[in-house]
Amino acid sequence: MEYFDRLRQQMLGGVEEHMRAVELLLGRSTLAPAVMQALSQVPRHEFVPAELQGYAYADTPLPIGYDKTVSQPFIVALMTDLLDIGAETRVLEIGTGLGYHAAVLAELSRSVYSVEIIPELAAQAERRLGTQGYDEVVLARADGSRGWAQHAPFDRILVTAAPDLVPPALLAQLAPGGRMVIPAGLSEAQQLLVVDKSAAGRISIREILPVRFAALEYDDDTPAMC
Repeated sequence: MEYFDRLRQQMLGGVEEHMRAVELLLGRSTLAPAVMQALSQVPRHEFVPAELQGYAYADTPLPIGYDKTVSQPFIVALMTDLLDIGAETRVLEIGTGLGYHAAVLAELSRSVYSVEIIPELAAQAERRLGTQGYDEVVLARADGSRGWAQHAPFDRILVTAAPDLVPPALLAQLAPGGRMVIPAGLSEAQQLLVVDKSAAGRISIREILPVRFAALEYDDDTPAMC
């Protein structure tokens, strides 16, 4: 729809402005053109509750139910940019929500595996992604802290909720030469982290900027996917 197309273009301008505002923190003021192109292709209004569609392109998080939100477009763009995704990349996403970030990842990568712990959100995400033609996104309802061993290793891992510490299972499922982008830390002291694994398996971690995400949920009653 032309109305939402205009709003999406305004959103891109807001993301670019936000990048300029945090240039000193990030050491750069622009995002990869491929990331901006991906954001321009995904109809964010189709991945938020109907009553919030008019706000879908504001640079702000929006509630999606179950005390969860869809991240603001700037954070989606920045996390995607930090992942450094290529056309042959296999991505694991932890925290599907309603599927918006998975759709952005699908625009850039070969395949996306996404895990959501809340059954109702997982079902809605599957429907929304299917309606928009993102059939290459493979979904599961499970405890994301355990990853998805059946499809590991992954070239890239994106986590959209914050654990206190990086889950060991996700580190194990990250391929040599791979990268994870994850918020972590206590609720008042979270940092967005880039976790790199060298070809030899050595882990290095960089702090990017302070963030505030919902805490990563765990489910001891859910069997690990294998």
